Amino acid sequence: MELKDGKVLLRRLRPEDAATLQMHADDEGVSAYLKDRFPYPYTIEDAEFFINLKMNEDPQTVYAIDTEGEFAGMIGLDLRQDVYCRTPLIGYWLGRTYWGAGIATTAVKLLTSYAFNQLDMICIQAFVFSENPASMRVLEKAGYQKQGILKGSVIKRSRIMDEHVYAAYPQTQ
Repeated sequence: MELKDGKVLLRRLRPEDAATLQMHADDEGVSAYLKDRFPYPYTIEDAEFFINLKMNEDPQTVYAIDTEGEFAGMIGLDLRQDVYCRTPLIGYWLGRTYWGAGIATTAVKLLTSYAFNQLDMICIQAFVFSENPASMRVLEKAGYQKQGILKGSVIKRSRIMDEHVYAAYPQTQ
């Protein structure tokens, strides 16, 4: 399923995305505020593995962010188990050349709407490292509300940071 708003298209990953995915993802600035499961350096093998893992998933929860026919980044929902089975985590990133253009906000709005309207989710959460205010602004512009701050709860590249917790609910969409 494709999701579109203006110049932003969320679509399935394709094998031909591998080189561009690798190019954008292999940027220390892109990986700086992502979980360590996102590899850095990011190799072509990493890109091919991820595409093969996600391109045929059902339900679709991971999307390429495409703008004007170009692969710009990724967005996805991390579906969880147990009492969180209808409360996924949202995560996203853009290649550096696409920062600051409103693309991430549009992508978050699209995926959030899809999660509530098609996947019947009750809440979507996002956790943002304290040193990433740009991502906090993306979420706030997309209608997410800050729920709190977990002090000193993450360590990335030997730096301890707070984690800001955001959430969206169906009535805010």
